[in-house]
Amino acid sequence: MKQFYQIKAKYPDALLLFRVGDFYETFGADAIRTSAILGIVLTKRRNGAASFVELAGFPYHSLDTYLPK
Repeated sequence: MKQFYQIKAKYPDALLLFRVGDFYETFGADAIRTSAILGIVLTKRRNGAASFVELAGFPYHSLDTYLPK
């Protein structure tokens, strides 16, 4: 998450997609926007001991389907 927040600080208006294993994932406010735009599930992921961060993602092989949206 540290890397995500560092990059997001440099590009606050961009939607960031991170390749995590076989998925592209996005977090926080980006996840909320991405799930609405792409019609994908919004969930939460543990971010430290007591907090959660929003998460939305899709399989890497679906990138060409979702990216044009």
